[in-house]
Amino acid sequence: MKHLVKPLIAIAAVLPLMAGQAMAEPSGEGQVAKTEQTAEQAVSGTPDTFEGYNRAMFAFNEAFDDYIFRPVAKGYTKVVPEPARNGVTNFFGNIRDVWYAANHFMQGNAERGVKDLARVTANTIFGIAGLMDVATTMGIEKEKADFGQTLGIWGVGSGPYVVLPILGDSTVRDTVALPAEWYGDPWSYVRKIRVRNVGIVLRAVNYRANMLDASDFVDEVALDKYEFRRDAYLQRRQAMIEGKSTAAWETQASDPFINPAADMKGVKAPETVAPAPAPAGMPGPSAPPQAEPPAAAPAKAVETTAPAQVPAPAPAEQTK
Repeated sequence: MKHLVKPLIAIAAVLPLMAGQAMAEPSGEGQVAKTEQTAEQAVSGTPDTFEGYNRAMFAFNEAFDDYIFRPVAKGYTKVVPEPARNGVTNFFGNIRDVWYAANHFMQGNAERGVKDLARVTANTIFGIAGLMDVATTMGIEKEKADFGQTLGIWGVGSGPYVVLPILGDSTVRDTVALPAEWYGDPWSYVRKIRVRNVGIVLRAVNYRANMLDASDFVDEVALDKYEFRRDAYLQRRQAMIEGKSTAAWETQASDPFINPAADMKGVKAPETVAPAPAPAGMPGPSAPPQAEPPAAAPAKAVETTAPAQVPAPAPAEQTK
């Protein structure tokens, strides 16, 4: 019972916010309109109220990542073989599915919550305590859910974008939800402090190792890494709240430090799609180059065959 006191206190602290927001938006239509408006703002870029602080903290986090986190993650990938790293990912991901289920139930999505529990059951029993993700092969896909998303579904606004020390991307709403995230993490209830701390560090390093390719991609394509990360995070969070598929943003990695950070691989799709509208919107210059080679090829073919066929029958008819 003692372990349940802290989560209940954290949830009780945010219930007034949820209730107040629900009273402010009693009608379902108003709620939908607000969601649509927020989605448009998330895509176009919400006002960055704390941009000065955010950029300074972002620079600090980048330095921490460059000099500590990324080198440790690269060393981890060299020492630990990929099957073992996948086992770590699956193990902690299976534990997190318990919290995902709780949030889906709190969001009123009982069907998804039952599927999360089915994932935990299948992976724990048949996946050797979650070391193997057999649930996905059975067709039960993972769908992340956290308490910040739960608050958003109940109508609590995201507030300005915030960069937290070490944890990284967040919003005011998601930052308020962090205590519930920590207390809702089943791993935090491991009694042996040393084992618990080692697990937290291992989970974070394993997550960073799984994100090495994505971070390298951002380093190559992003002109302003801060804006790139901010917009990607806000779009992903809004997609989760609206119930849209976030497969483009998801990876098999478990959340580092229980922080729902944005997956940079999710922005790769917009980057590749962005050049497509440019040529599509310019049909004049693009159409002629495509039409010229086919037109020239048949023309030459006709010219070469016509002289070869015409002179042959002509002399034959004249001799007759």
